[in-house]
Amino acid sequence: MIRFSMRVLSYLIGFMFLLGGAWAHEIQPSIMTLKLADDRSFVLEVRTNIEALISKIGPDEDDTDDAPAAELYNQLRKQEPSKLNDAFKSFSPEWVSNFGLTFEGAPAALKIFSAQIPKVGDIDLARESTVILKGVVPSSAKNLIWAYPEKFGGSVLRIERPGQELQAEFFKPGEVSEPIKIGIAEPKSAWQKFLNYGELGYTHILPKGLDHILFVLGLFLLSIKWRPLLTQVTAFTLAHSITLGLGLYGVVKISPSIVEPLIALSIVYVAIENIFTRKLHVWRPVIVFLFGLLHGLGFAGILTEIGLPRGDFVLGLIAFNVGVELGQLTVIALAFLVVGWLVTKPWYRDRITIPASIGIAVMGAWWLVERTVL
Repeated sequence: MIRFSMRVLSYLIGFMFLLGGAWAHEIQPSIMTLKLADDRSFVLEVRTNIEALISKIGPDEDDTDDAPAAELYNQLRKQEPSKLNDAFKSFSPEWVSNFGLTFEGAPAALKIFSAQIPKVGDIDLARESTVILKGVVPSSAKNLIWAYPEKFGGSVLRIERPGQELQAEFFKPGEVSEPIKIGIAEPKSAWQKFLNYGELGYTHILPKGLDHILFVLGLFLLSIKWRPLLTQVTAFTLAHSITLGLGLYGVVKISPSIVEPLIALSIVYVAIENIFTRKLHVWRPVIVFLFGLLHGLGFAGILTEIGLPRGDFVLGLIAFNVGVELGQLTVIALAFLVVGWLVTKPWYRDRITIPASIGIAVMGAWWLVERTVL
């Protein structure tokens, strides 16, 4: 059983290295804004990562850095807008034909109006392009159904109706919506909204947030005794809850080009300290709190992208945060199941804590270099 646990641990560390390059920068869900007009015409504004679409590398792919899809993705990130637009034009018929927007069962007739692709910037950050599509709602249609193909990743559907509040909903890859009224929106219960935003928060940790997962594992590896672990997790939770709220309300806004490297640095610090200390020192919760503030800004990014309706701000914030916490607790629970029962072994620190922390530190250091130098 001991050999089995150590083998599982080695597989997990190797798996993290394998996916590190592909998941170092999370492929965010595509943000779809459907703007319905009184004359039944509509505009569908899609904010997405065109490079990820073309290369078919998404958050649930098995691609690694040396896989063809990841190699193509890295090449496309370096292309100037005109060249990337040419590649997108060749790919767009496949993309549009797979759209799951239907009106009373009839596929929407969509035409691409324009594709706005930013200039090449920091290639270690996903480039967000905006594609504008146009169409007309059939005169007899009263409902629409949304389904984004699984191979294109997750999606957020935002519906703007004349004179009504924004309606926003997150969909997992390949998920099909219930019928959505085209006219007056059918209100969702508070519980339905809570589950929706909670799921979004959970999936932001598992399976998508590899950098957040490694940070939480770093907290776990110092000591799995409940008091040190609870102290660290509480500090981290309080911190990211604060900046999640401030970031969502626009009080604090820091560029991802600053936040992303600092999150990588937080992973390196926690892992290295695990190697050189055996107990929780007084400064550790303080450092964890400060780094938690950075992670909270990272969490706020996705909710800002969705654009929470004004009436859902508080509910969405609480539910998303609950989902994040459940994701973190799941990570800790899984880690405990794999190696927790070995903590009483005299060799636990030498064979579990230190090797795992070295692996996490190397991964974080690579991300730090990748996000600041490469």
